[in-house]
This record gives sequence, C-alpha cells and structure tokens, in this order.
Amino acid sequence: MHDALHEPRWLRWLLIALAIVSMALLVVLPLLMVLGAAFAEGIRTWFAALVEPDALAALRLTLFTAAIVIPVNAVFGLLAAWALTRFEFRGKRLLLALIDLPFAVSPVVAGLCLVLLFGSGGWFAPVLEHYGIKILFARPGIVLATLFITFPFVVRELIPLMQQQGSDEELAARSLGAGAWTMFRRVTLPNIKWGLLYGVLLCGARAMGEFGAVSVVSGHIRGLTNTLPLHIEILYNEFDSTAAFAVASLLAGLALVTLVIKFWLEARHGDALAQTHRRH
Repeated sequence: MHDALHEPRWLRWLLIALAIVSMALLVVLPLLMVLGAAFAEGIRTWFAALVEPDALAALRLTLFTAAIVIPVNAVFGLLAAWALTRFEFRGKRLLLALIDLPFAVSPVVAGLCLVLLFGSGGWFAPVLEHYGIKILFARPGIVLATLFITFPFVVRELIPLMQQQGSDEELAARSLGAGAWTMFRRVTLPNIKWGLLYGVLLCGARAMGEFGAVSVVSGHIRGLTNTLPLHIEILYNEFDSTAAFAVASLLAGLALVTLVIKFWLEARHGDALAQTHRRH
C-alpha cells in the first residue's frame, strides 16, 4: 500500500524537469532578454530613458492610480467578504458571480463598457457635460477602469479564509461585551491580516501592469494619460526599442519586488492558517 501511494522516482524527476524547463522558457528567459535589451547600450542610456519627462509622467500616473485603487479595493473587498461570509441573504450567489465578472470579461470589453457609460454618446454624457466633468481620456477614467479590473483580488482572497476560520471567536468576543469595532479590530482583523495583505499585493501588481482597459479609456496622451504599460507600447511602436525595454525593466523590477513580497506573505499566511487549524 505504501508503494502504491508513491509515483516512480523517474516520473517525479521528469515532472520536476518539465516544470523547471517550462518556467525557464516562459518566465526566466523573457525576463533576462528584457533586462539584456534594457542595458544593451549602457547604464547611462537606460537611466536617461527612465528620467525622460514622459516616462516620469507615466510612472507618476501609474503610482497615482495604484495609490487610489489599492485602499479602495481593500476597504470594499473587506466589506464584501464580511457580508458574504457572515450573513445569509437573497442574491448572495448573484453577488458572488458579479464579483468574479472582471475575471471573466476581457479588459478591453471593460474599457468599452466605460466608453458606453461616460463617452460623448454615453448614458451619463449629458450630466457630465452639464457639470463639466471629464471621465474618459483623463485620470478618472483610468482609475475607474483599473478599479473594475482589480476589484476581485482582495475579496476573493478573504472569502475562503474567513469561511475557514468561522465566526466562533467573534461570537465569543460579542458575548463578552465587545462592541462591533472592538471585535473587528481585536479579533477579525488579526485573523485575516495576512490574507488581506496578500490580496492587496495582488491588487497592486495588477493595477500597475493593467493595459487593456486603460488603453481604451486613456486616449494615449503622452505625458498626461499614459501609464507605464502604455508608454512602453508607444516607445516600441516608434521603434525606440532601447527606451521601451528600459521602461519595461522598471516595470519588471516592480514585478520582482512584488514577487518577493508575495513569497514572504505566502509563508506568513501559511503559518497563520496552520495556527488557525490548531486553534479549531
């Protein structure tokens, strides 16, 4: 029975080798090629491409968008996860399906939906025109598109964690006289903090790298509505490949930092889950 439960050694090594080769070809090799192309003409050329005004404007817009999207999605994701795991109500399955909608819909389609809503012939066009509010081809449209695409990451990370932990500790705290805020701050939040941070990390990574939806609503105005991914596309289409790869290396660097933090959070998150299993 013991031998039947284990695969042959050669099969295990074959699967491991296939996984390593696949990762090397699909992830490591392209990343090394980007870095090689970015530094092909020296560090000065690489640095000059990063401090160019349009590149700095794209970086500022990318960070500005992420700075809005991350806290908004963290708050609403936490509230949505709380409602879905702690209450029973009509339309719960529908709400879960709507939360997963950004995963199922193409980002380009999401951008086109925003055009139908806020464009010159959209539903809200008369109101926006009356008050002089500009959504498309401006920062608000970019933020809205990114919010839509990144909304599920926090809530989908928290729902299984909160379901697994249950509400016993929260009920015990309430029975001992703790108020709702005290219960949340002292019981709920410490139990889910690593899952929340992990969801926030994924949300931030997607926000900085989003291309499709932002491309539709931004207008590609250099120095104004271009995020880093859009700026890279423009540089590459203009055959300025060295600058394009230089800016791409910056985005890849942000991804690597995100990856390192992700591994750290996964380790801490795993420890937290293990402690939860021992308590329950």
